[in-house]
Amino acid sequence: MHDTTALLVELGSVILGLGLIGRFAGRIGLSPIPLYLLAGLAFGEGGLLPLGASEEFTAVGAEIGVILLLLLLGLEYSASELVTSLKTQYPSGAVDFVLNATPGAVAALLLGWGPVGAVALAGVTWISSSGVIAKVLTDLGRLGNRETPVILGVLVIEDLSMAVYLPLLTAMLAGVGLAGGSIALLIALGTVGFVLYLALRHGRLISRAVSSDNPEMLLLVVLGLTVLVAGVAQELQVSAAVGAFLVGIALSGEVAEGARKLLTPLRDLFAAVFFVFFGLSTNPAEIPPVLLPAALLAVVTVLTKIATGWYAARRAGIGSRGRWRAGGTLVARGEFSIVIAGLAVATEPRIGPIATAYVLILVIVGPLTARWTQPVAAKIQAWRGRDGGTGRASGTGKSGTTGTGDSGGAGRASGTGESGGEVPATRPAPTAQEELASEKR
Repeated sequence: MHDTTALLVELGSVILGLGLIGRFAGRIGLSPIPLYLLAGLAFGEGGLLPLGASEEFTAVGAEIGVILLLLLLGLEYSASELVTSLKTQYPSGAVDFVLNATPGAVAALLLGWGPVGAVALAGVTWISSSGVIAKVLTDLGRLGNRETPVILGVLVIEDLSMAVYLPLLTAMLAGVGLAGGSIALLIALGTVGFVLYLALRHGRLISRAVSSDNPEMLLLVVLGLTVLVAGVAQELQVSAAVGAFLVGIALSGEVAEGARKLLTPLRDLFAAVFFVFFGLSTNPAEIPPVLLPAALLAVVTVLTKIATGWYAARRAGIGSRGRWRAGGTLVARGEFSIVIAGLAVATEPRIGPIATAYVLILVIVGPLTARWTQPVAAKIQAWRGRDGGTGRASGTGKSGTTGTGDSGGAGRASGTGESGGEVPATRPAPTAQEELASEKR
């Protein structure tokens, strides 16, 4: 078959297959990311039907997918929102980094991957999936809950941290040494600070220069500017993804809204291509040996993410139920874990299989923890309360009442002191209306 014909047939089949996979995932209420990864594994090296003719195009499409993912992420935030999140959420961001990056780094060192592998796997386990979490919040009807701004604040800190983390990782992968890495980090910090300053002080002028009433012209200008800045950033060892993210931050108002509407379908297409390409570059035979370490890492980081959300919600004064919901919602990993692994796989090929298995596990478990963490925690607390204090506790005091000692305990408290009567130790069971109101707290 002619090379061009083979390319068209393979590419058409891949895109059609992605569309069908996406529709199926929507029908069953699942993120399509794990299915895209599985499709890549099926058609990559060692898979059922390896693709050859479209591999080069798919690689370029994957690069564009990463750039568009970060561009659309930047368009979601204004510079003022980022600055506000930094001021209010930085303690939660620090706890998030320590609790969730550390397991990945330790696992990589135990596996003998060295410092570069440790930094890469730390990023894989650290960053939550903004896309999956946003969909989960919408599906569960929690956008108006009190804990939702806390969840979004943690995600903003993580996303902004990528602007520092990715250049550092890129420099380490390039083997530029400590001095070169420090220079790349300083360039990244300076660039981020400069872009935030421009966006805060002159965001309207920048948006006006890019703005156009013609959707075609707006699309071409924003996309061309993003790819150009991404290329320059890559040349400066800052990372193309960070360059795209900063372009998104610099645009605001109607321009950002219009660009987001125009670019979202392109983002979805090329992001799907990126996930497939990552699967194509991973040999399925390499995944079974790493399933156990990936599963152990997943269990540990599920617990650390829940702890992160609980802490962040507690700082914001959210009640117990909201704290558990915040923790469970942050568990999902997805697109950015794969982006980080995709950058590192050329230097440390062993990260590909474990990152694939890890993301496959948590992109499926994440929506489940978002739904069930709070009810399970409530059940455990109720069980502990009953176990700690059932039946009657005897004894008298000045008030003539005695109790179980734990506010969550079951049973009654009785006494015959001055009050001369029994006092219930627990409230009556809440009504359905009270349960609904409590669920929103």
